Amino acid sequence: MSRRPRKRWGVRLLVTAVLAAGLYLGADRFLTHPDTPLPENWNPTEPLNVAARQNPMTLWKLRNAARGRNTCLAALETGAIFQTIPDTEDSAQCHIRNSVRLRKVAGASLRATDTRCDLALKMAMWVEHGVQPAAEKHFGMPVRAIRTQGSYNCRPIFGTQRMSTHAQAKAIDVAGFTLASGRQIELLKHWDGTPEEKAFLRAVRDAACDWFSTTLGPDFNRAHADHFHLQSEGWGTCR
Repeated sequence: MSRRPRKRWGVRLLVTAVLAAGLYLGADRFLTHPDTPLPENWNPTEPLNVAARQNPMTLWKLRNAARGRNTCLAALETGAIFQTIPDTEDSAQCHIRNSVRLRKVAGASLRATDTRCDLALKMAMWVEHGVQPAAEKHFGMPVRAIRTQGSYNCRPIFGTQRMSTHAQAKAIDVAGFTLASGRQIELLKHWDGTPEEKAFLRAVRDAACDWFSTTLGPDFNRAHADHFHLQSEGWGTCR
């Protein structure tokens, strides 16, 4: 299985620069003063905005936002349409906590999907910064809808006794995309389709690896021939 190295050197460099500037100017003035020279999306004291341009602080802000319910919901509001719903507690093994019902992310609608806020937030970041740019590059138009196969499913991993991450809504499966023109791009049909279809699907798979801890697709095994498995936990598996 392939793994993608985490790009942490940029964050370290930025943090070093911020600390140095803070020591020189005074941390309060540098980070929180209304006239701070630090742009909002570079400022570690400013909350995550899904639509903001990426930089080395983005992943740091994402991790911080995902740790708390209120910070997660506030960040999700900047890039998704959803509603909060009561948590699901079917058993000690099967539950959804910090629950949301996700309906749209970064301009792309999806069937109402009950999942965890932190997973929904990663989904929004992936669509905003990975799926939509790839669609514009390869098709000249955005994605208007995403076909999912759900998030929460109280079941073990196929062929094993170990519970799937779906049992706690820590994963979501994505099977295809509908472009603004109505054209549908499906993993099962188009993974080995035209050059532009192949390039698009591999680009969004690679982008998913930047936002999710585990990304599995057709290159992983036949069980994933028709969908991407996008998981909030794992060790960086990207295949």
